[in-house]
Amino acid sequence: MTSPAPPEDAHPYLRAASAGVRHHTRALRPPDALLPRPADRQHLDVLHGHLTALLHLLDRLAEGTRPPHPAAGRLLATAHTRLWQATSDVHNAFHLLPAGTAADAETSACRPDRLPEGPPVLTICQRHLAAGHVVRRKTTPSDLRPHTTACVR
Repeated sequence: MTSPAPPEDAHPYLRAASAGVRHHTRALRPPDALLPRPADRQHLDVLHGHLTALLHLLDRLAEGTRPPHPAAGRLLATAHTRLWQATSDVHNAFHLLPAGTAADAETSACRPDRLPEGPPVLTICQRHLAAGHVVRRKTTPSDLRPHTTACVR
């Protein structure tokens, strides 16, 4: 029988993913640069993949937490909905950015031998549609509308 892992080793992959996001954030603004580099489609595609993975994680955590701890489960479900809104905004921003150069178009062309999942523009949409299907089964349309925090006078 083995003893449980110490808290610092309990979730090494999640900690590694967070460290990777922090590292990438620092790399977007080198110390000698005045402004950070602008986002491109590749960054937003990878970020969208990360956000959808977080959506699935939050969904599972909310499902497992809700029966024994209803209030905490509801808060996790709310976080899941808000993360979906952010994921949807990243997806929309992806489509507003220019497609890139002709060389980028050549490397992202749909070639089964090079890119079996299809061109990146379709990959992000397929991922978004699949995640949206799961989100819409568990939430109402009014839950998915952006919440405003402005005071109404």
